[in-house]
Amino acid sequence: MLSQLFLALEIFVLVTAGGPLVSLDYGTFQGAADGNLTKFLGIPFARPTARFDIPRPPLPLRGLQNATAFGPACPQQALESIPGFTSNRTFISEACLTLDVFAPAAAHPHSKLPVLVWIYGGDFEIGGTSDTDVRPTVERSIYLGEPVLIVVPNYRLNAFGFLAGKEVSEEGLTNLGLRDQIFALEWVQKHVAAFGGDPERVVLGGVSAGAISTSLLLLNNKQNSARLFRGAFMVSGAPWPAPTVADGQPFYDELVAVNNCTAAPNTLDCLRRIPFDAFMATVNSTPNFFSYRSLSSVWRPRVDGDVVVRNTFESMAQREFAKIPILSGNVDDEGTLFALSSTNVTTDSEFHDYVQSNYLAAGTPEEVAKIVELYPQNPTLGAPFGTGSANEITPEFKRIAAFEGDFLFVGIRRFLLQHASKTQNTWSWLSKRGKSTPIRGAVHTSDVPLFFPTNSTSATDTVGVDSLINFLNTLDPNVSGAPEPSVYSRSNSTVFWPKWQAPSAEGSPSLLTFSDPSVINVTADNFRAEQIDYLNSLHLSGVTGIGL
Repeated sequence: MLSQLFLALEIFVLVTAGGPLVSLDYGTFQGAADGNLTKFLGIPFARPTARFDIPRPPLPLRGLQNATAFGPACPQQALESIPGFTSNRTFISEACLTLDVFAPAAAHPHSKLPVLVWIYGGDFEIGGTSDTDVRPTVERSIYLGEPVLIVVPNYRLNAFGFLAGKEVSEEGLTNLGLRDQIFALEWVQKHVAAFGGDPERVVLGGVSAGAISTSLLLLNNKQNSARLFRGAFMVSGAPWPAPTVADGQPFYDELVAVNNCTAAPNTLDCLRRIPFDAFMATVNSTPNFFSYRSLSSVWRPRVDGDVVVRNTFESMAQREFAKIPILSGNVDDEGTLFALSSTNVTTDSEFHDYVQSNYLAAGTPEEVAKIVELYPQNPTLGAPFGTGSANEITPEFKRIAAFEGDFLFVGIRRFLLQHASKTQNTWSWLSKRGKSTPIRGAVHTSDVPLFFPTNSTSATDTVGVDSLINFLNTLDPNVSGAPEPSVYSRSNSTVFWPKWQAPSAEGSPSLLTFSDPSVINVTADNFRAEQIDYLNSLHLSGVTGIGL
């Protein structure tokens, strides 16, 4: 009786302290007011799961739940030190399947607002829901009279989310990180209306690994994941070539060995029982995206015949993807960040070996030689592009940066749009903002502020964020969802964004291009055509399954 009295007192204190409340079928959550927004942070969308288990519905929660602080990040893989890049999270837990909801304060269960489900990046090794501040975009949507709601879920990373091998496959536990994302999307379908969102107006989006995740869930699969959203928004990411689950066996076996599980009757159960700190230490000993392997990292989505059913390029070529509108783009210098881990590559022969060992292990000598020819040892042709001989920190840095950016970002986006543009509306952009940044140039993910600005109402360059808000409302970046034209006149945008398939002045597909200082125009998506076409042909042939 006394415990019930204390519980009632706790609820009374929380409620009288103020803050919005949302009641779901498994618990009642109190969020926080934040200007003209409400935010609900750290809401569990699945119960705490055992290590290497599929996500399951959340358990009933007694009492009023405090949803005013971010939940724990999923376990993060340690990275090599790269100047100017930090990833320090101290609040981590294996019980990390929570999400955050940001909504206009005026939203109510009958508002039926469009919803963006935003997936963070980090090469499937690191990342968390607080990485991108989405609040200014929600504020901007209110200002324009086109209010939107944004949901940001966690998902498991590195070995916790992407362990592979026959033991994992036999238990149906492949691609757990992607399964977490699908489970979060299903939570949105069931519960987002309580926050003011419309489950029939969901757009899935993300940056880097989040964009790759979005694109993979766009492809047809046995989980039918694309039924859960009506549009796709991809920042610096497209359907990467995926090795098979079987290709991940050596990494599984290595974890089994270093954790002394080799003699166990069930090695996967043995790995489950290893204390967290000890298991995390063995995960941290595996290569990451700032190691020599760079983007050929160990832990990533793999073809399992279920969530990823086949070679992603075959799916794209066969148009086995959801026929929904797509908004997708890149920065100009996608590869510079990832080339920083290969500064020990300084000769032509070392570049040849780097390409072959990391990205083309199944390729022929002739195929590797062709890449070496197409990406010559000439700094004026390397990334950061258009900077001449500047930024040549090693004889091969700009060459590697050019190759990696085209190989895994720019080329794959172009390949997807070449096929999707024949069946649905597609728009694309290129950001050249920050070209003067030493070494990195217009670096990977530097276009995120175009869509998630730090200031929502006073900025003069709001074309990107306004276009995104339009897309969330109408599935067209040019068409406002505001009920009155006079409301939309608050937008600073006078730029028309042509569809990617609309011919540019050069006759090639069109890119909305953002350059310094605050210059926006339409350019042709035809640069480095010979190089990119060749790289995409290798992807399609299946010899480039990275992460082998």
